[in-house]
Amino acid sequence: MDKFIVNIIHRPEMVPEYAEKVTGHGKEEDLGRKALLTESLDIFKFQQETAHKNGLKTTIQMTYASLFNDEAVALAKADHEKYGDEIALSLLGLPCTEFREKYKTKDFCIWMFSMEDKKSIVDDVFGKFHEKFGFYPESTGSYYMDADLTNYIKATYPTVKCAVATCWEEGPKAYHTCNNSWYTFMDGGPWAPWIPSKQNTHAPAANEAEDSGIVAIPHLSRDLLACYDGNGSNFGTHPQNVLRGMIYDTKTWEYPYLYNLIDQYRSLEKYNNGYAYNMMFVGPGWLNKMGRWEQPYELLKKSYEDGMKYYGDLKKEGKLTDMTMAEFADYYRQKKTYTEPECALWRDILYGSDKQLFWYCDPFMRACVNMDQGGAIVDLRPYAAKLEWPVGIGTKHVTDASYPFLIQEKYRAGYFTHYAGEGTVRSAKLKHNGEEVDLCLCRTKAHFSQEGNTRILTLDPVDIEFYDLTVKLQTIVSFEEGSSAIKIERKILEMSDPNAEVELNEYIVACYGTTEYSEDMLGITLSTKKGDEVETLDYEYKCREMEKADADEVRAVIPQIETAVSMSTNAEGAVGYVKEGYAFSPMLTLGYNSKIKDKEVVATWLKLEKAN
Repeated sequence: MDKFIVNIIHRPEMVPEYAEKVTGHGKEEDLGRKALLTESLDIFKFQQETAHKNGLKTTIQMTYASLFNDEAVALAKADHEKYGDEIALSLLGLPCTEFREKYKTKDFCIWMFSMEDKKSIVDDVFGKFHEKFGFYPESTGSYYMDADLTNYIKATYPTVKCAVATCWEEGPKAYHTCNNSWYTFMDGGPWAPWIPSKQNTHAPAANEAEDSGIVAIPHLSRDLLACYDGNGSNFGTHPQNVLRGMIYDTKTWEYPYLYNLIDQYRSLEKYNNGYAYNMMFVGPGWLNKMGRWEQPYELLKKSYEDGMKYYGDLKKEGKLTDMTMAEFADYYRQKKTYTEPECALWRDILYGSDKQLFWYCDPFMRACVNMDQGGAIVDLRPYAAKLEWPVGIGTKHVTDASYPFLIQEKYRAGYFTHYAGEGTVRSAKLKHNGEEVDLCLCRTKAHFSQEGNTRILTLDPVDIEFYDLTVKLQTIVSFEEGSSAIKIERKILEMSDPNAEVELNEYIVACYGTTEYSEDMLGITLSTKKGDEVETLDYEYKCREMEKADADEVRAVIPQIETAVSMSTNAEGAVGYVKEGYAFSPMLTLGYNSKIKDKEVVATWLKLEKAN
């Protein structure tokens, strides 16, 4: 029987990444200082003991620095023998005296180095690991691993089958809340385990030919609503993240949110054929006694013990299976197919609202549906393009590893714009006698179901009130596995005047980018198609529109991200249209206008493809 699966990952970091200024007193740290190394190793021992006390096995991700410490190596060997812990290798924890002397840099994020240095560092670290343990690891990881790095590791060290490969939504939102002091952007990836493609780590492989050869897991399991709306660094099943978010009772030192978050991850088995996953990954730096965090060490320690006990109790009750990373990779390969999506109907457990988001991820897209906006799509990443996006020094993207969006309400507004123009969103408008209502204004709730290979989101009906007419409308959003399309049905359940007719405008406003800043839209082509008749419009920021009655398709080709996005509909007599934006509102719009009556249903498909 499938159960809730957890990976517990510990790393003997030895020299915490932030040790340059451990206490903020402005004193530069000696990375070889004995007290620093001793404390870090003591924290690692505490973490290991806490896991084992609760009957949990771990994956020990040895850092480069720890490979120079005989005690750390001996501890890993002993716990592997006694508890079955996996000895793995992390590409985090590079900073140490030996590394600094060789590479003459304070950089420590492996994906940011030049490709030449990436290979050299990987060979150094893997070689040192083999020297100490006599074998190569089956698991590795970093906050992010770019495709070129992953492909090199798999080709050179084929034993590797699992890796920590991205940090969910660690992009501009996290950047702003760290005072713009570190440059790591990796928005747009999966929030749960996946098989990365050879072309782009974020985009899951669609078949064996695209398979990079590893199973990837995220760095931290994060709150898929609070993390999306705000700073993701505060909302994860990493107990110290929860404390950093100040989500605890200062008098009792209790944090029900942590357990609610773990439980919501447990509940995801309802949407994923009986499978749910979580991970716990805390480096020693989070538990030091040097006053790095707002909380006293006693609270940091208690939160870790309580979190681990919660997992241990679930295991005792038969509700959880603990696996090492390598074991999990084998399980995942057996359990999942390439095209099987990951789904999450997520509710707010932090702020007490009724907000719901639905997340969907497969090899062709990542999409987010917001029930507070009537089932509008508010985030859309075109994985179908499998966009090759080299990262690091010497590439066009030294620090930005994010997968580009077509829709992103946080960075390119959404329905609710401040002044003029439109933000990115996929929604619909109803019009009657000159009045217009956007479904983004109609809050609702969703219910998940699955029919064969189609995942279905059925929204509660909403009442739309015009001056002289009330319309009860229901939205159904369907994701057919392997189709690279999102089907949206609008169904009129009831009208106060059964003979009335309303106009339905199904639309998507889109652009491309990875941050808030607009990109150059020149080169984009918009088109309408009816049979063999195709009319095109080259984007020139001229605010032009083009429409065609009974159009088979409206389409935009965005060569900058090798993506084609199109819409089609089954509505009789529908008029397809395209719009280009202008410099103040640099978006593009695709849509269909049609008529709809009582008891009628109109379906529209949004499709993503790779555009060469």
